[in-house]
Amino acid sequence: MKKKHDLIVVLDFGAQYSMLIARRVRECNVYCELKSYDTSVEELKKIDAKGIILSGGPSSVYDEGAPRPDPKLWESGIPILGICYGTQLLAKELGGKVEKGKKHEYGKAKLEIEDQTDLFAGLPKEIQCWMSHGDHVTKLPPGFKIEAVTENCATAAVGSKEKKIFGVQFHPEVAHTPQGLDIIKNFLFVVCQVQPTWTTESFIEYSIDKVQREVGKEKVLVALSGGVDSTTVAILANKAIGDQLTCMFIDQGFMRKNEAKKITELFRKYYKINLIHVDASKKFFAKLKGITDPEEKRKIIGTEFIRTFEEEANKLGEIPFLGQGTLYPDVIESAVKTPAKGYHSKAAARIKTHHNVGGLPEDMRFKLIEPLRKLFKDEVRNLGRGLGIPEEIISRQPFPGPGLAIRIIGEVTPERVKILQEVDDIIATEIKEAGFYKKLWQSFGVLLPIRTVGVMGDKRTYLNTVALRCVTSSDAMTADWAKLPYELLEKISSRIVNEIPEVNRVVYDISSKPPSTIEWE
Repeated sequence: MKKKHDLIVVLDFGAQYSMLIARRVRECNVYCELKSYDTSVEELKKIDAKGIILSGGPSSVYDEGAPRPDPKLWESGIPILGICYGTQLLAKELGGKVEKGKKHEYGKAKLEIEDQTDLFAGLPKEIQCWMSHGDHVTKLPPGFKIEAVTENCATAAVGSKEKKIFGVQFHPEVAHTPQGLDIIKNFLFVVCQVQPTWTTESFIEYSIDKVQREVGKEKVLVALSGGVDSTTVAILANKAIGDQLTCMFIDQGFMRKNEAKKITELFRKYYKINLIHVDASKKFFAKLKGITDPEEKRKIIGTEFIRTFEEEANKLGEIPFLGQGTLYPDVIESAVKTPAKGYHSKAAARIKTHHNVGGLPEDMRFKLIEPLRKLFKDEVRNLGRGLGIPEEIISRQPFPGPGLAIRIIGEVTPERVKILQEVDDIIATEIKEAGFYKKLWQSFGVLLPIRTVGVMGDKRTYLNTVALRCVTSSDAMTADWAKLPYELLEKISSRIVNEIPEVNRVVYDISSKPPSTIEWE
């Protein structure tokens, strides 16, 4: 990084929201890094951390082997904010007491603020917050006082002005705490007194410099899918290394209707970058024959993806680096070590394997270049705009690397892919025409492995069922099902069952994340 920015560090105790905390900090234009919970105070001072945020986590502070930070942290003089488990941890470590609550608190709660300074400066006396915990702080450490309460939690926020150590039992980083960002801003600008200098422009400068240093004079192959992530990586790499870059689009057969043609035409229209199109669909279908387990699907696709790249790259001469559009949510939900450099949580539980993270073969010969690895989707879109990428690419909804293969529950066959391509095309067309495409995070169909009875033309049918999934989100870490007009849902359903002869039933998924995920596999 050429320009020095104030740094906030999130110590990760295994929370699925740890990277979301980091994202919220960067949303305030403050640079933030995620580090393992046991990072030493020596290291934190070496990198000049201006503030520390302790994440939540699945453990209880009294569990055997519960994760704990460097004991010197509490006397380091660095301002600290504990969230959920982080609050219970600081309370116990500093002489307080934590116990199992009589009532678990999960979901929305009314927070009554008792001290409207520091964390709660400028906020009203009552705000909504999001709770997710079973343990409570029942005795405060010496020098701490209660800052806020809820009906079921008398220590919803605690703090010591003298030590500059604060803790909140709720989650200010999630959208369900509407004024949570204000609380985070107060920690950054009131407590830590950092400066908001981390911007899109500074990240572009930093990333170009980093790619140049990592690659040197070597060549890079970028896996292009046509989405905003891989396109942004390609343009960023092009700015950094120019003719050293080759882009390759591998068509595995699981793309949307006419997607391969659209991608190659669009990319060649806007950019003067060497693009190679490879149709490997027959190979991928053969590898997935008879496979129904979603984890196995992802790993097979990930392995075949890399093997195809290696095979095609061999035709181009020596290319040691592979560029990918891996994002923060991919990394945290996989929660595994990868062949790439970067953060790995010691305490997180795996949700699923992403094809470009945990699904990659360990023996692949490429070294990975992943400049977006610490960004969320909205940050990537802002970065893409800063790089001058056309809005028609920037505003595309996220599409999974394994494509429609993970939206087909059960075995993936050419026939089932063809059905879902037609379904997906109808959904996209109607969502766009109704003006909802940019308002939704994702909208897509899922082909279920069940058939149901129906009646068509006075005849009994026994055909496929499709689930319609539409969600709103800002970062994919949390999401709500979209409350679309009934008329729109009716039109989508009517078109699908009337125009696609293999389908006779459409259902609407009304699950939020959590507890569900956005994709079904």
